[in-house]
Amino acid sequence: MRFFAGREKAKGTRIFYATDVHGSERTWRKFLNAAKFYEADVLVMGGDVMGKVTIPIIREGPGRYRATIHGRVEAIEGDAELDAARDRIGFLGMYHTIMDQDEYREVQGDTERVEALFRDLAIQRLESWIDLAETKLAGTGVRCYATGGNDDLTEVMAVMDRSGTKAFVASEGRTVDLDDRHQMISLPYVNPTPWNTPREAPEEELAAMIERLTAGITDFRHTIFNFHAPPIDSTLDTCPMLDTNTDPPSQVVVGGQPVLYGAGSTSVREAEERLQPMLGLHGHIHESQAAAKVGRTLVVNPGSEYGEGVLRGCLITIADGRVTSYQMTAG
Repeated sequence: MRFFAGREKAKGTRIFYATDVHGSERTWRKFLNAAKFYEADVLVMGGDVMGKVTIPIIREGPGRYRATIHGRVEAIEGDAELDAARDRIGFLGMYHTIMDQDEYREVQGDTERVEALFRDLAIQRLESWIDLAETKLAGTGVRCYATGGNDDLTEVMAVMDRSGTKAFVASEGRTVDLDDRHQMISLPYVNPTPWNTPREAPEEELAAMIERLTAGITDFRHTIFNFHAPPIDSTLDTCPMLDTNTDPPSQVVVGGQPVLYGAGSTSVREAEERLQPMLGLHGHIHESQAAAKVGRTLVVNPGSEYGEGVLRGCLITIADGRVTSYQMTAG
């Protein structure tokens, strides 16, 4: 069934926003397909596009392999099973590489080689995703605006700045026009987390980054903040509190119940309260799907279920500096 079947398309610009796909091939394809399914004019990806893990597929003999997926060793026989394993690894948001046992032993103990391999595989997937966006959106007039997030390596995200793209627009750390009336600024960095991810910064540095991004903007009523970090205590940032004295960090439990708190950014909230942009697009906290108001600014976090192959998003219509409608989606 078509979304909003039978309704006349609303006037204005229709945005489909999603975030935190973490390398999942399935959710990226769904994201690109959302343009046609929801009749969106613009696609916006809010960050954390990279996967987190590389799975080695060990060649044991002609047509025989093994791989450890989610802690379970799986035997793989023949090309069909190999293709299925590779697809499933991509579905889960992970990367894979095929190697002999001797090569595996050699690479396993070399941290620099492991990290270099991971970066290369992440770059390859991101390049393939940009190619797919160019192919799928060709001739539609739809543009795909994308930024990274805190889990994304800057050297990998540099791939987005590829010349010659028509539908794919690199948006990280810059101002881009969504239509002839509205602009968007994107910030991938977040406030410190227990996980020590690649792109975190103290609140003072985040505030300075936001100040630089917004310095040339005079009309915030027609501006969207695509900031990966949600504003603190906004309901977009509610998650379990973690005890960082354990390795890995563990949930803080009181009376048998996990303690929840707002893990968002004070700098992001201060900027939205002070500048009052039309819309704030946020992510980072997967379990905290929500929409709320910070002053007159609508802020949304569609959440993420990338590991299940589910694409969560938010369909938003904007017109003349106003959000005229929005609806959370999942599929």
